[in-house]
Amino acid sequence: MLRSWTILLGLQALGELGVRLCHLPLPGSVLGMVLLLAALRCGLVREEAVRPAAELLLTHLSLLFVPAGVGVLLYFDLIRLHFWPLVLATLGSTLVVLALTGWTYRLLARPGEGS
Repeated sequence: MLRSWTILLGLQALGELGVRLCHLPLPGSVLGMVLLLAALRCGLVREEAVRPAAELLLTHLSLLFVPAGVGVLLYFDLIRLHFWPLVLATLGSTLVVLALTGWTYRLLARPGEGS
């Protein structure tokens, strides 16, 4: 279990370091996840090595949404002021993501798989 946490937190730290050194416009945790994906795909990290920590995080995933919920309550007046632009941006970005996901799936699907 300690090894899996070390791997996940180490990759997150590398992501944070990479973002700060390269002045990238994305969160370090996102770069850490990209590094994790690359390490898994290249065989540098085996799935079994990170499974215990990943399963624990997924088991308690709902708790990780508490800070976001508190943030929504903290800025409720601001959200109410800009409600419709937020709704339109959320719906628009959701439709774009759905369309791009479908397009990517069709591009990458093997012949005979899916539609």
